[in-house]
Amino acid sequence: MRKTLYIIGLSIIAFSCTSQKSSKKKAYWPKTATIQPKTATKTQAQDKPKPQITNDHGVEFFTTNISDPTKNDNTVSYGSIVSAKPAGYKVVKTYFPAIAQNFRQRYLILHYTALPDDKSITVLTQQAVSAHYLVNNTGDNEIYQLVDENKRSYHAGVSSWRNDKNLNDNSIGIEIVNAGYTADATGKKLFVPFSDDQVKKVAALAKDIVTRYQIPATNVLAHSDIAPTRKQDPGPFFPWKKLYDEYQIGMWYDEASKQSYYDLATSTDFTTKYNDPTFISSTQTALQKFGYGLDVSGQWDDATKKTIEAFQYHFRPQNYDGIMDAETWAILQALNQKYPIK
Repeated sequence: MRKTLYIIGLSIIAFSCTSQKSSKKKAYWPKTATIQPKTATKTQAQDKPKPQITNDHGVEFFTTNISDPTKNDNTVSYGSIVSAKPAGYKVVKTYFPAIAQNFRQRYLILHYTALPDDKSITVLTQQAVSAHYLVNNTGDNEIYQLVDENKRSYHAGVSSWRNDKNLNDNSIGIEIVNAGYTADATGKKLFVPFSDDQVKKVAALAKDIVTRYQIPATNVLAHSDIAPTRKQDPGPFFPWKKLYDEYQIGMWYDEASKQSYYDLATSTDFTTKYNDPTFISSTQTALQKFGYGLDVSGQWDDATKKTIEAFQYHFRPQNYDGIMDAETWAILQALNQKYPIK
């Protein structure tokens, strides 16, 4: 009997302990998570409302920059916004525009037509060459637009400057009506000046373009700069210094720097080392460093002479014989000092 009661007592104690353990475990079980509907996470873009897109007769425009101009970034659209229209879907601009963007238009290239007004219009609108703008020589206040700035015009052809090639892809071209040049009996090129009215038009047009697209001074160029072995336009009579001085357009050297380099060149026997391959190579390297697409050969080859001639058209128009004399050399050094590749 006593043994039976002992067994029953042990059973009661075991049951009691088990119950306590179970209750303790139950007390610490984690609660089942309740699934809540997802709420939209606010992004920084949503917290800061963006300027509105303008809608004019069903055409959308965005004319406010929300990006960082110090990085040459820009979100402004100077034309209508072009969007895809995928079948069965709707393209929305809920998050338009992203700030990580800039303009395709990075260069401004100046040309002359080598034709009179009427033929310039015909060739540039009906044949396989074009330009975004044509500046006539009729004395009026009109400038002809021939190609949308957002489209490629066929004005630069095979071309290069610094690290860029095929500049039709990223440039705006301005053609100026001008007869170009004729050659005299010695083969010297004789160019035709530009009228004052044309220069004023070009300056106003160029100022507008470089300001809107933030085009740097180093990217305002002649056709002869980007294709020196085959082009001469706009030639030595185009007033690059006037554009620089009066309109803050394009590049020009500092006179004090140029004089310093000139004094250095003339203090040594410049003419003696002229045909030294080392000097030729260093000169070709300096031209290449400035931006010209030129191979370093160590010889005064035809490509080098034409490149020097193109350089002189732009920066030393008083003498464009294609010879790297002390003054041309000094100007080149001064320009490389002022406009290094970044």
